Amino acid sequence: MSASQAALWTGSLIALNNAWYSQYPRGPFQLYNDSKEWQQIDKVGHAYSAYWMAQFSSSLFRWSGITRKKAAIYGAGMGIAYLSVIEILDGFSTEWGFSLADMAANTGGSLLYASQEYLWQEQRIQFKFSSHLRQYSDPELALRTQQKFGKFIPERILKDYNAQSYWLSINLKSFAPNSKLPAWLNVAIGYGADNMYGGYENQWLDKNTGIYHDRRDIVRYRQLFFSPDIDLSKIKIHGKTPTVCKVLNGLKLKFPLPTLEINSLGKLRTHLIYF
Repeated sequence: MSASQAALWTGSLIALNNAWYSQYPRGPFQLYNDSKEWQQIDKVGHAYSAYWMAQFSSSLFRWSGITRKKAAIYGAGMGIAYLSVIEILDGFSTEWGFSLADMAANTGGSLLYASQEYLWQEQRIQFKFSSHLRQYSDPELALRTQQKFGKFIPERILKDYNAQSYWLSINLKSFAPNSKLPAWLNVAIGYGADNMYGGYENQWLDKNTGIYHDRRDIVRYRQLFFSPDIDLSKIKIHGKTPTVCKVLNGLKLKFPLPTLEINSLGKLRTHLIYF
């Protein structure tokens, strides 16, 4: 299993290098401080990716016969190692650099998974993700987001920071085992941000046309969400969790449910369904 994972990670990194990094100029290894970009949404995304990879790798190790605690440690190590290689590739690119903030997020996400497996032998607090397809009616912003976040649905889901939310989904029954609460009921706290059209400010130079765009009239803001959630791994039918529930739970996607939003503009909003 270790050899299989090493081959999988190596192959995917080679493919990533050929498809992405080879298209950009390279230079001496450099550090890059991007800790304040995109209202830190990208950093939370790094933590989520590391958490997911640690979970995936750990599940493979457990399948191979390793004990749960050891599998958690090995899985966290694989998650950190894989994302560290991506950071090293960034470090040799003149467009970016090795980000210590990214590495801190990678480590934090992996340790969130491993520490719970080690202490509780279950994920009482799950790291989850949601994204919606954001429509930009303003032609200037529509063109900018196409250039920055991509044109196709998979790209937009992964790259459009304005449409992403990241959640810590807490299983109540796990912390109150003697209560009459449903085993599948979770409470989720989410984080997002909106109105971002550049890493730091809403102004940019279009390299294709040479036109400078200043949209600092659009105020960037942060979002804090509160919502119920469902732990699909706790749903039982005839005493067993259906396979479809196991697969969906493994993806760590937030279940679309009513949500309360508090943002940094001082506004309180309610969403009938939010994801």
